[in-house]
Amino acid sequence: MNQAPENEVCSICHGNFSAPCQANCSHWFCGNCIMLVWRHGSTLRPCKCPLCRRPITLLVPSEDTSRGRDDPTVSEVLSDVQTYNRVFGGQSTGLSQRIQDLPFLLRMLLREIMDPQRTLPLVIKARVYIALILSVIYIISPIDIIPEALFGIIGLLDDVIIALIFLLHVAALYRSVLYSRHGGSAS
Repeated sequence: MNQAPENEVCSICHGNFSAPCQANCSHWFCGNCIMLVWRHGSTLRPCKCPLCRRPITLLVPSEDTSRGRDDPTVSEVLSDVQTYNRVFGGQSTGLSQRIQDLPFLLRMLLREIMDPQRTLPLVIKARVYIALILSVIYIISPIDIIPEALFGIIGLLDDVIIALIFLLHVAALYRSVLYSRHGGSAS
């Protein structure tokens, strides 16, 4: 799905990535390094990204990391990441966290939709398409909760809110797919 940047290094150990994982803030770390950061603080709360200080509520291993399950070190890191995701990845903490995670999740979803090798579950695809169709119908329909003809630019507010709800719904669906792949189920 995604690979660690080749020309960068882990911001924690300053070495080449080893079992790289991407956090929900889009930053990459060695899997073992980010687990050490988590264990160094309170293990009862998600750790904060060392770069942007946002709470890390989901860690997604790179494809290479996921394929390297035969290596005992990588297997241990994947097990730790799975435990972390099981504890903290079930859902975002609040609306602001969900909005901050939105670009990361939508970017990953777009990559997955464009990659013919990857397949999303049919139920998820159907829910995304139904939500998209209903959102578009509402936005282009002349029937509005706050009519544009009476309230001008403020009348667009309900359309913006519907679009935001659609994006948050899609991101939540995709987050549940990532959670089940990388944390919610034993592989």
